[in-house]
Parts: sequence; structure tokens; C-alpha cells
Amino acid sequence: SAVALLVLVAALASGLALALLPRAPVNRLCTAPNNKTGFLCDDRVTCVPASWVCDRVSNCRNGEDEQEQLCGDLPHSLPGHLIFYCSSPRSWVYADQRCNGMNDCGDCSDETGSLAACPPCGQEWWSCSPVHYEFCSCIPRRLCRDGIQHCLGWSDEFLC
Repeated sequence: SAVALLVLVAALASGLALALLPRAPVNRLCTAPNNKTGFLCDDRVTCVPASWVCDRVSNCRNGEDEQEQLCGDLPHSLPGHLIFYCSSPRSWVYADQRCNGMNDCGDCSDETGSLAACPPCGQEWWSCSPVHYEFCSCIPRRLCRDGIQHCLGWSDEFLC
């Protein structure tokens, strides 16, 4: 009975010691359904697109994508894989907004240049110098031949 008591005490002591050890940070990097950078929920299955984190809508079952420790001091409180810093030092966008064809930074640094490292326009896009602020170096092909100038040289109306 004394041996059983000693084994029980030893098991409790080792369990307590393991509980007090600092836990390794959870790797939250995942690939979201849109094939962009995402945030992995506690269930280790659900991958939330980066731009859905800290948007005041709970997308994870336990709400971990909206927790104060994650959202309290944006962007500094976010894991680095969720953010992209624009060329302007104080500007940032979510990582899944980089290379999405839209001018999210306001200066196209999330779509062009060495910081963004975006591939050329995809099949759904037409390469040109857009006349509208919302696009950078490509426009959506759905805007081609719609009777409205979207490219400087009108290539969206005559060549696209």
C-alpha cells in the first residue's frame, strides 16, 4: 500500500511538473481555401483566410480568431505570416490581400515590386497600366470590352 501511494504521489508530481512547463507556441500557419495564407483554428482543421482574423466576426468554433491577445494591438499582436507591410512604413494589409490584383496598400506595393513578389497577371486578368486607382498592373478580364476605359492605351477595349 505504501508503494502504491508513492507511485501515485510520483505520478501526480510529474503531471504537475509537466503542466507547469511553458508550452510551445501553436503554429497557426495554414493555406486557406482561396490558396492564400490563413490562420489555423484550435480544432486544427479549420483554416480562416488571413483577412478574416480580427474582423469582429468569429470564424473559429472557439472564437480564437477574435481573441484580445491576437487582436489587441494590430498589426503587432498578429503572427507575422498574417500581415504584409506596404512600402509606407506604417501601412499594412493582411497577407491574403497581397497579389490579389487590388491596390490594397494604396501605392500598389502589395501588387508590384520586390516586396510583393507577385507572379504576372493570371488568366482571369489583363495586363496593362490601369487608369483606376483600385488596380495596379492588371485588370479583371470581365472589364474587357465593356465600353469603359480601364487601361491607359485602351487595350482593354481593343485588344483584350
